[in-house]
Amino acid sequence: MLVVRKAAQTAVRKHLCRPFSASHTNLQERKGLVLGVFEKDGEEEGVHLTEAAARFDQSLSGKLSELLKIARPGLKKGKNRLFYGIHQDFPCVAVVGLGKESEGVCGAEKWNSKKENIRQAVSAGCRTLQELKVSHVEVDDCGDAKSAAEGAILGLFSYDELKSKKKTRVTSQLHGSVDVDGWKKGVIYAEGQNLARFLMEAPANRITPTAFANTIEEKLAPHAERVTVKKRSKAWMEEQQMGAFLSVARGSEEPPVFLELHYRGSADSQQPPLLLVGKGITFDSGGISLKPSQSMDAMRADMGGAATVCASIVAAAALKLPVNIVGLAPLCENMPSGKATKPGDVVTAKNGKTIQVDNTDAEGRLILADALCYGHTFNPRAIVNVATLTGAMDVALGSAATGVFTNSDWLWEQLQQASVVTGDRVWRMPLFQHYTNQVTDSQLADLNNIGKYSRSGGACTAAAFLREFVTAPHWAHLDIAGVMSNKDEVPYLRKGMSGRPTRTLLEFAAGLAHSG
Repeated sequence: MLVVRKAAQTAVRKHLCRPFSASHTNLQERKGLVLGVFEKDGEEEGVHLTEAAARFDQSLSGKLSELLKIARPGLKKGKNRLFYGIHQDFPCVAVVGLGKESEGVCGAEKWNSKKENIRQAVSAGCRTLQELKVSHVEVDDCGDAKSAAEGAILGLFSYDELKSKKKTRVTSQLHGSVDVDGWKKGVIYAEGQNLARFLMEAPANRITPTAFANTIEEKLAPHAERVTVKKRSKAWMEEQQMGAFLSVARGSEEPPVFLELHYRGSADSQQPPLLLVGKGITFDSGGISLKPSQSMDAMRADMGGAATVCASIVAAAALKLPVNIVGLAPLCENMPSGKATKPGDVVTAKNGKTIQVDNTDAEGRLILADALCYGHTFNPRAIVNVATLTGAMDVALGSAATGVFTNSDWLWEQLQQASVVTGDRVWRMPLFQHYTNQVTDSQLADLNNIGKYSRSGGACTAAAFLREFVTAPHWAHLDIAGVMSNKDEVPYLRKGMSGRPTRTLLEFAAGLAHSG
């Protein structure tokens, strides 16, 4: 009996898991299906079908369950198994492992394992079907339609705009669930992050400061009744006395742009806005303090802060969140030239503080300084700035989490709660007076743009520098240098620029909207 059983298993696997011939059916004209299964708790073998998978199995008189039993061992989380020809409407069915249904929030790490498992599994299933050139996929909600949508949309994204050979474009929709609103919300969240990924991944000669601003303006055009876009010129920056920002932009032939977005979602026009500020260096050579050539191409994504901030506002407008948001993105290149700022030069920021620029590669804090000063004029309820600011942040936390420096316990709690929902971790970092003492110890000016001991606590001294331009009681600085790109750390994102933490910013804004 054992020999017969193994032979049957082998035959079924060969039949159901073989590559599907184009002559059998045209997959591009047919649909694929992604269904989820949970591992059974304890030592019991086998899997537990989701509601949608159970209904599908019932429509086949238990055939799916039978095949899953034959195709042992059980399906681990994030893995998938393909079945061909078991349903006339779906020539390809990907069954994905969701882990254990009992998993939830880990209190120690503030991490929702169940949501992350769903994103990972759905992403894996959708990508497998995409490789088979299936152009439309229906997706099981797996118990959380929003997370399933995020897994599908994030997992299918790839930047191949400039390649002759492109991946199959796959559309996705919800299968067998009434939670259409949750699915639509997840799609908007994921598309927001994909917009940030697109901007960060595109080459710097395609996404210049002007092109960046024009792209965001185009994305916000459908929401013109709620959004105002202002593309400020160099002349305006000079009127505003943004000497720190202009000192960075002066080395490039590309004109700088100060992008200002106003989203009016609240019925109360007098409601103080949430202020989001993003670092927008569309290419960072390091300026006169030139970076090593190795991996310099990745500095096309040094506008990741601006990309995530602007993308989150685009998504907030699509969701019609009942909150007012002001977004600021100082956009420029940091290039070496005869006009570029030199190490040792002193510049004056908008608030009148003088800055000794000892390292022109510490430019992000300079453009953010003027943007933060300007942002205070809107009397914001809270300020969050986002930047790929320091390599030291990557050393400290790697890709595990975004580092958060804040002067507000309330703001930290809001950001942390949002990150639990999105699965995009944030981690609180210290704002010690020790680091402030380092940036205020300047030979020629009020401040130095690098710490006295520049190799020590680099992320912390950068945060201390920014705090010199903040008077608001609720401010947070998010250093996203460590999470800028993805290798295989986030399973449902392909290799490349990550677009993190766009969904966390969006969830944070949504939380403010609903908490009043």
